[in-house]
Amino acid sequence: MDGPVRPRLASLGEFKFGAVTTETIEDALLHLAQQNEQAVQESAGCMGSFRETRIVEFVFLLSEQWCLEKSVSYQAVEILERFMVKQAENICRQATIQLRDKKEPQNWRTLKEQLFNKFILRLVSCVQLASKLSFHYKTLGYLHTKEELLESELDVLKSLNFQINLPTPLAYVEMLLEVLGYNGCLVPATQLHPTCLTLLDLVYLLHEPIYESLLRASIENSTPSQLQGEKFVSVKEDFMLLAVGIIAASAFIQNHACWSQVVGHLQSITGITLESIAAFSYAILMHSVGANTPGRQQPIPPYLAARALRAAASSNT
Repeated sequence: MDGPVRPRLASLGEFKFGAVTTETIEDALLHLAQQNEQAVQESAGCMGSFRETRIVEFVFLLSEQWCLEKSVSYQAVEILERFMVKQAENICRQATIQLRDKKEPQNWRTLKEQLFNKFILRLVSCVQLASKLSFHYKTLGYLHTKEELLESELDVLKSLNFQINLPTPLAYVEMLLEVLGYNGCLVPATQLHPTCLTLLDLVYLLHEPIYESLLRASIENSTPSQLQGEKFVSVKEDFMLLAVGIIAASAFIQNHACWSQVVGHLQSITGITLESIAAFSYAILMHSVGANTPGRQQPIPPYLAARALRAAASSNT
């Protein structure tokens, strides 16, 4: 035998569409839209800076190794992102106070080293916290003792004021797929769902280049200014926009003849303009084939390449 058989990951086919009433769907979609609007309004500073490809890939691989549900990996990335932003803001705040009070500045190199030395521990804690939210927690050690893991989880929780159960882009994607099913979309939600998951992985793993291409396209300039980049943060934190882009790109891949109908439904449901949906889906599709930069292909992360190969193999059996 090659080794012990790991528990089976949650099957993509296990997600059920059409199982709840339209009233429940409408209430849930409204609630998600309100949360998204609040997140967009509050976005600022260095938000989005910690969805770096290697970090995201580490979280995805760790979640897969531990046989966690797909939603856990997205939740873990978002918790880690928010926690690291808080840590960066705290360091800047301390520096501002010390300069104002003319106190002796701390050794920032030491603080930076402490942050880096605990990064893997914090990442593991965020995965565990996300796992607990999905009721699939089990005690896992990763280079640290159980006590260290528990203390680290508490540090993350305190830093985020225990507000960790916020919707991820996956929640928006699945909610919109549910609504599309009720609205008579020609492409079945069960057909779109697996493709949406793969493209959502792609956006997380290639977060910076995808959003950079969107920024350049929106300002029609290949060299955005710092101010333009700062104003674009709200777009990076708009999960509803991300969800419609993911679904539109998936619809084009699955059945491009029905793409216009799907995009029309998405515009009607969310109020996002057809131009914005088309631009986002185009950026996703271009990066998915490595055509984002003239004369240079964006390398597909190993995690995504392996997943694509498994998907292709299963579809041929």
